[in-house]
Amino acid sequence: METERLILREMELQDAETLYHYWSDPLVTKYMNIAPFTSAKQAEDMIQLISDLSLKGQANRYSIVLKESNDVIGTCGFNMIDEENSRAEIGYDLGSPHWGKGFAAEAVKKLISHGFTDMGLNRIEAKVEPENKGSIKLLERLSFQKEGLLREYEKSKGVFIDVYMFSLLKREFLK
Repeated sequence: METERLILREMELQDAETLYHYWSDPLVTKYMNIAPFTSAKQAEDMIQLISDLSLKGQANRYSIVLKESNDVIGTCGFNMIDEENSRAEIGYDLGSPHWGKGFAAEAVKKLISHGFTDMGLNRIEAKVEPENKGSIKLLERLSFQKEGLLREYEKSKGVFIDVYMFSLLKREFLK
């Protein structure tokens, strides 16, 4: 999949070193459900896990690649796919040097379009920690609706956390 400045392609093991660099950054992983990585092997294992889940139709993840340099700058995809109910949960991360340049919005917008048009989804969800102001702003800019607070809904880094549930419906996207 392509946008004006980006290519979204399946994650590959060759992306592990770059993704390790991002996923070992406490700024990047602050709101992710992983602790900062301490080895490139962890990134390789994550890529393999996502590949296995993708083969089962349960999740998918794409490397976000800058067209002009061919550099991997982050990832995005669907963390959970529920085919029976035509819904999926979206997730995304960018290396901190690439924040504030519109790359996340560009990638996520393309991913949403893919979800609704190619995957046949009716609903795309996003769960976001209340302190993650950047992600909340991005979702609101992309017309996601905040549905409410899910109290102590997930365990992240060994602690139960609250998350906001956001959603976007296909009929809202196609307006």
